[in-house]
Amino acid sequence: MATFTSITQHQSISSSLYQKFHDSTHLYSSISSQSSSLMVRLGRTPTGSLHYRGSPMGLSIRNAATKPAKSPAEEEWKVKREVMLQKKVRSVDVKEALRLQNENNFVILDVRPEAEFKEGHPPGAINVQVYRLIKEWTAWDIARRAAFAFFGIFSGTEENPNFIQEVESKIDKNAKIIVACSAGGTMKPTPNLPEGQQSRSLIAAYLLVLNGYKNVFHLEGGLYNWFKEDLPAVAEE
Repeated sequence: MATFTSITQHQSISSSLYQKFHDSTHLYSSISSQSSSLMVRLGRTPTGSLHYRGSPMGLSIRNAATKPAKSPAEEEWKVKREVMLQKKVRSVDVKEALRLQNENNFVILDVRPEAEFKEGHPPGAINVQVYRLIKEWTAWDIARRAAFAFFGIFSGTEENPNFIQEVESKIDKNAKIIVACSAGGTMKPTPNLPEGQQSRSLIAAYLLVLNGYKNVFHLEGGLYNWFKEDLPAVAEE
């Protein structure tokens, strides 16, 4: 079982911050005997333990929780982008997306969390969340909750392991799909972002093309622009 193995307060960290660390981690250590230490920007060692690194505050943390193997969604953005360019994933703006939905039977796949989808989405959009609230209670998941809690976020998210299966149950692989999230991201290079900017919808588009979907488009500007342009939207109770 993974447990707290060492927490060291260096002279450069304030007592209030150190207390904040203990307050946030105590919340989760009381839930399960498998509690592990707070992990923020953790690095793996040859022995499998994890260390906090690069902290200007001097906080040292060790724990024995083991992170699961990297999934395709965690692949480097540069690799994802290259694959999508090879697979001819196109980006469309919100007005073009609406036209394609109405005139060419495109499906809008909204990959935001279900709660955001219910607050408002394009009519006819299908929701499959690519990230969800953390549900499991392994030592690693408890540690991640503690990491979010340290920054005042008590509902951290994790990759949805059933994303592709859920999409396949709702959308045929021959369908024409426009993948949408809040911000959208971009594959277009800019002076400040020579490889564009990753987003949830682009991660989802990458997973789709890896799994045999051939007609995958991406909503440039995301649903933020959809709502900003006052395009049709519906909400659910």
